[in-house]
Amino acid sequence: MTAPLHDRDSGTSAARPHDRHSGTSGARLPDTQQGMRRRNLSRVMHTVAAHGPLSRAAVASRIGLTRAAVSTLVDELIRSELLDELGPERPGRVGRPGSALAVSARGPVGVGAEVGVDHLAVCAVDLRGETRARVIQQVGNRGRPPEPVLRELAALVRRVCAEARSAGLSPAGLAVAVPGLVARDTHSVVRAPNLGWHDIDLGPHLPPELPLTVDNEANFGALAELWLGEGTPEDFLHVSAEIGIGAALVIDGRLLRGTHGFAGEFGHMPVWPEGPSCPCGGRGCLEQYAGEKAVLRAAGLEAGEDRVALLAERAAAGDKAVRRALGGAGTALGIALTGAVNLLDPRAVVLGGALSRLAPWLLPSLERELAGRTGGRACGVTVSGLGSDGPLLGAAHSVARAVLDDPAGVGAAG
Repeated sequence: MTAPLHDRDSGTSAARPHDRHSGTSGARLPDTQQGMRRRNLSRVMHTVAAHGPLSRAAVASRIGLTRAAVSTLVDELIRSELLDELGPERPGRVGRPGSALAVSARGPVGVGAEVGVDHLAVCAVDLRGETRARVIQQVGNRGRPPEPVLRELAALVRRVCAEARSAGLSPAGLAVAVPGLVARDTHSVVRAPNLGWHDIDLGPHLPPELPLTVDNEANFGALAELWLGEGTPEDFLHVSAEIGIGAALVIDGRLLRGTHGFAGEFGHMPVWPEGPSCPCGGRGCLEQYAGEKAVLRAAGLEAGEDRVALLAERAAAGDKAVRRALGGAGTALGIALTGAVNLLDPRAVVLGGALSRLAPWLLPSLERELAGRTGGRACGVTVSGLGSDGPLLGAAHSVARAVLDDPAGVGAAG
């Protein structure tokens, strides 16, 4: 990133927006000698992270700097425990073998957290992208006051941080995914209908020693798909669902946030304007036809601990009521997607979250509606391989990538 992780008082986010390859955000470091050094440190880190292990000479060749300049940068990154020297490169290469460089297994980790309607989750991801600690707690959060929910989340964060520190790692920051609207460049949840939260500032309730980012779960899910998805293009609409339905648009490898940070409220697009009322205050919203509760109701099933697994199991067994309910949900999704595809012309639509597990029964009616209402214009619909892990992984990776973006500017949070 071209700016360091910020502390919680600044209200700015380490995860907004990122480029897939360089990790750079919208702001640029000033064109001073110090700014150039920090940019070059970032280039070295991203190159080794993406293509390593590499020798100094290979890094220099890839980023267009002299080997001497790269050696100076590499020495600084090794002293900071961000890079490791692994010894001579593999045999068989022409010339004198260089010492292979790799991103360190020690040093900073990004901590990601997720507040779900029926769970809390926290994980720590190192600079190599590996998950080093993880905990999930199943708990019904709908209608609970935010204070006890956030108190439990803070306890899980501290537990994961303690586990990371015991492995010689340093938490560099905390990013929290929430199922609601988050005011841009703040830590405030403006509205989370499925939780019943309004105007809640998460900052005072979470560990103060960790620089904090708060964002909508769909945004973090889309970033995870951009960074970790197999073959994901740089222009796509990411649609995900658990209890509610969210979406995020990525254009040229960057997340589109909207003026207030509210872009992507896909679940509250009206499908049938005179339809049933929605907790958001509207009527006939997509969630009333394709949300988890709506599908269970249409299938005649009671809510259980793993509702999505139940739907998938019944559908696979040929349950006509479940398949009919999922077909109806796919139709509603296709109608809602029509407007987005016609307006935005994305290269692909990616289904994530619970939708990915139910895709075999959603896709036929979804694709039929989409093709029929867009004049058959090509827009592939693919299924995410990340499933329901997307928001949590996106949150943690956003902090880890911020370290790669500005390795000189990010200190361990302790």
